[in-house]
Amino acid sequence: MPNIDVVIPVFNQAFELGKCLQGLRDQTLRDFSVIIVDDGSLPPLDPVNARDLSVRMVRQKNAGASAARNRGAREGSAPYILFCDADIKLKKNAIQTFYHALNNSPTAAFAYSSFFFGRKLFRLWPFDVARLRHEPYIHTTSLLRRADFPGFDETLGRFQDWDLFLSLAARGKTGVWIDEPLFKVRPGGTMSVWLPRLAYQWLPWLPEVRRYRTAREAIARKHHFTV
Repeated sequence: MPNIDVVIPVFNQAFELGKCLQGLRDQTLRDFSVIIVDDGSLPPLDPVNARDLSVRMVRQKNAGASAARNRGAREGSAPYILFCDADIKLKKNAIQTFYHALNNSPTAAFAYSSFFFGRKLFRLWPFDVARLRHEPYIHTTSLLRRADFPGFDETLGRFQDWDLFLSLAARGKTGVWIDEPLFKVRPGGTMSVWLPRLAYQWLPWLPEVRRYRTAREAIARKHHFTV
C-alpha cells in the first residue's frame, strides 16, 4: 500500500491537471497514489499525463473544493495525505522533502513549506499559533497525518485552508515548517487573486477587499478571536 495519498480536486481544469500530473510523475519519491476528484466537470475530465502513476479518478456532482478534498480523503487509506490542487506544480523533491520533514517530527501533525505564487515568493516561518490567528499563512498543499486530519468545513466559501489549520491548532496539533519553496501556484486557479498588503488597509471599497474581510470575519467568529 502506498504511504501517501495525493488528493487533487479538479473542476474544468484539463490543462492544469495535465501539468500537475506531470509534476507528480517527476517526483524523486514515488511511494504515493493519486486520487483525482472530478467535481462535476463538463465534459468529465480524463487524467492525461497519468502514465507511470497509480491514479484513481472519482467523479461527483459539483459540490465545491472542500467537498472534493474530503471525498478524496475518504477514498484513500494511506497514513499521509497531500492535498494538491490542479494549479500546483510541485518541485521534483517536494513529496520526498515533505515526507522526511513530517516523518522526522513525530509530534507534528503536518508539514508545510514556503511557495511561489507566479513569480512572487511567499517565504514562511516556523509554526506559530498566535500568528496563525492573525493571518492565513499555511497553504492547503501541505502533508498531513491522516489520523489528525479533521476534514474541511464544506460550509465555508473561502479560507478553508486557514480554518483547517486553526482547527488542528485548537486540538493542540502543531506543524513543521520547511524552509524551502516546494511548489508553485499558477495564477488563475484556486488562489487566483493576490493583492499587496497595503490594498487591504487603504482600499476597503475594492470588491475583493470586501469579500476578503467578510470571509475573515466568518473565520474569526468560528474560532473565537477578533480581527
